[in-house]
Amino acid sequence: MQEDVINILLIEDEDPHAELIQRAFEDQEPRVHIHRVRSLTEARAQMLAQEPSLIIADWRLPDGESMELLPDHHDPLATPIILMTSYGNERIAVEALKSGALDYVVKSPESMLDMPHLAERAVEQWEARAERVRMQRALLDSEAQFRLLAENASDMIARLSTSGQMLYISPACQTILGYTPEELVGTSSFDIIHEEDRQNVRELFKGNHFDETYTISYRALHKNGSYIWLETSARAILDRISGSIIEIQSASRDITERKKGEKALQSAHIHLQEAYERTIEGWVRALDLRDRETEGHTQRVTELTLKVARTLGFSEEELAHIRRGALLHDMGKMAIPDEILQKPGPLNETEWEKMRRHPMYAYEMLSPIEYLRPALDIPFCHHERWNGSGYPRGLKETEIPLVARLFAIVDVWDALCSDRPYRKKLPKKEVISYLREKSGNLFEPKLIDVFLSVIENEK
Repeated sequence: MQEDVINILLIEDEDPHAELIQRAFEDQEPRVHIHRVRSLTEARAQMLAQEPSLIIADWRLPDGESMELLPDHHDPLATPIILMTSYGNERIAVEALKSGALDYVVKSPESMLDMPHLAERAVEQWEARAERVRMQRALLDSEAQFRLLAENASDMIARLSTSGQMLYISPACQTILGYTPEELVGTSSFDIIHEEDRQNVRELFKGNHFDETYTISYRALHKNGSYIWLETSARAILDRISGSIIEIQSASRDITERKKGEKALQSAHIHLQEAYERTIEGWVRALDLRDRETEGHTQRVTELTLKVARTLGFSEEELAHIRRGALLHDMGKMAIPDEILQKPGPLNETEWEKMRRHPMYAYEMLSPIEYLRPALDIPFCHHERWNGSGYPRGLKETEIPLVARLFAIVDVWDALCSDRPYRKKLPKKEVISYLREKSGNLFEPKLIDVFLSVIENEK
């Protein structure tokens, strides 16, 4: 591969990201050639015209998700793929890697500029995987060929009985596990597998799909007493007459360093998410410093909104988006002039007209940030009202997102229960009466009942 031109298919609909990646490969020319497309449709057409050496794809594209291109292990020799996304999501990362992606990258200037290194590593991994697959297929041709390949392979080749007893193991076991073949032949393969991983490996011996190659990762005991990570591809060998399993052949390699890398990637995702959260909190603090009249309001409504949302059964992932939306609900006020935002008395109609634009400003500020898009319902819609009298779009009833309908109640509750420069806070009984009075008019009746039940339990 190193002597040949590496044709990379770049699937990226955002020009700045594509240009940054293309610039990163400039010093790789003419050995590396990049063909850039903007959609899955264009990608499939290009793949028919020329099979790429590697695909680098944005996870979310205008006409679908690039995970549709993943081989899902049905074809281990399929074109290797590196997936990119604009925000960290452990579930997507795990799904992508399980489905056959060679790498999963969170977009950042650093990661995109480092793409040549990631691409080189991915191609090397694919070549190694392809070589293993080709070798396993060749092993089925004859016992003689099996021995020839096994004795010279860097991967650890084994023949196992249906109970897991080692019938043969290649010399590579000494390099990988520290044992000689003589020490392992005749013993049970399960004896060196970590007890937490044994059940998963045992499931391979119970499978009925004998025409498939199974690949599994697990911890194996090294002779020095430590555990290393192995990736094993195994296939059942059948009796040609009876169709029953004669033995299982496997090829294993040490992936301890890769596992360390995956752990480091997960840690990086966590740190990145924490950085996002600190950034959001910084924005909120900046707004509090500018709008002293509502200082502390954001934290109070966020905590109360989450408390009520939990009673409604939102998942933890949904609660995380709700928290961000609540924290950023007044972000659009950053675009409101000081003379309006900090006016000590009531606003006149002209000033109110400008103030009512802040949900739209919030949407314009935050919607380009993909990480925050699931949290936009509250900043954009928390001033909409059940009867359609709200702003900015005059939505009514269930046209208003559920979380925004809930937050509207919490927002009004906190505003009326707090002192403002132009009025004192109202007694909670009066605020409760006001909310009941406006139930079915400004606010959804069912949510009013849920909210007030939470408030009453706090007393």
